[in-house]
Amino acid sequence: MKIKILSTLVVLILLSLSAKSQSQLPIVHSNVTVIDIRNGAEFSRGAWSLVPEVKPDVYTSGKRGEQVTFYTDVDSISYTIHPDSVFNFIVLLNGKDSAYTQIKYKPTYLDVLKEAVTYNPQEQIDIPTFYYQDSSDLRLKTLRKEFKLDSIAGGGNEVSRILNLMHWIHDLVPHDGNSENPVVKNAMSLIRECKQGDRGLNCRGLATVLNECYLSLGIKSRFVTCMPKDSVFNDCHVINMVFSQELDKWIWIDPTHDAYVLDEKGVLLGLAEVREKLIKGETLILNPDANWNNKASTLKEYYLLNYMAKNLYRFSCPLRSEYDFETNQKGKVRAYVELIPMDGYQQTPKISEKTYKQSGVTFKTYKTNNPNQFWIKPK
Repeated sequence: MKIKILSTLVVLILLSLSAKSQSQLPIVHSNVTVIDIRNGAEFSRGAWSLVPEVKPDVYTSGKRGEQVTFYTDVDSISYTIHPDSVFNFIVLLNGKDSAYTQIKYKPTYLDVLKEAVTYNPQEQIDIPTFYYQDSSDLRLKTLRKEFKLDSIAGGGNEVSRILNLMHWIHDLVPHDGNSENPVVKNAMSLIRECKQGDRGLNCRGLATVLNECYLSLGIKSRFVTCMPKDSVFNDCHVINMVFSQELDKWIWIDPTHDAYVLDEKGVLLGLAEVREKLIKGETLILNPDANWNNKASTLKEYYLLNYMAKNLYRFSCPLRSEYDFETNQKGKVRAYVELIPMDGYQQTPKISEKTYKQSGVTFKTYKTNNPNQFWIKPK
């Protein structure tokens, strides 16, 4: 009996403390379920929907020191964003339903990237030499002839030829980020299936096709998976790093957005340079005709400062740049190299290998903190 009375007393005390705590939260009144938000200088109409069932419903902002204001039809409340604190309040809907709401700081993708500046150039992982298939390969020669790639690339300088091929793939095959790519993953087959099935490819498929087109013309390139810091994620981006002999450097080529990046002097930049300039806050210029599927312009503010700031945290690419590399075949070995900053997750094992029973394919992964091993120029 004593135990039962004591338990009841504890419950009553907890309920009392909970009610007291809730009553002390600021209350904002509203007669509508959709409200406006001002985050610093940015005003968003109808940006927040009240969901009383979610407790709390969390709004995040990366604008430290800036004020966030929630506007209902009859009331408002403001909070200045601080990295080390959160702000809880109640939006009382129609005088009866309590929507428990929280505002807290969340670092922007660019903030996260700025924390990933440190590599270890002294580290030396036993990574085999990167391989680039020669244009004399019969399959590459067939690809070159079938699509008249010399004519598409044109007779201009090397950079113009590189850009012309990107424009062609961008216009030839639409981007479809919501679909898996076909099982056979080489340029000839992928283009054919897209035409026959009136379909597109995701960013990996587009970069694969373009990579093989470059190889067929003797232009060394790789397709690179650009990933966020998260160890588990549902979104990344794949583009091409193409080596210009004329410029003696890698350059950024993105067939999904028909995009390339320049500095303030108009010099084409590579992935490592764009990453470094984002971290330092230096000038970056996105080509003005960058676009998605010739339907929407791709803007620097979203593409570089947000989307790619998220995805330039770490990188992965095949050790062998060759035709049909990612088509699974029993007994095949697919080797990849990852570049990870020092504060990244899953640093080890530095060399790993796994064979999948269903496909019979062996995947081998090399992880390095040394950017010089990853961005090494082709010989």
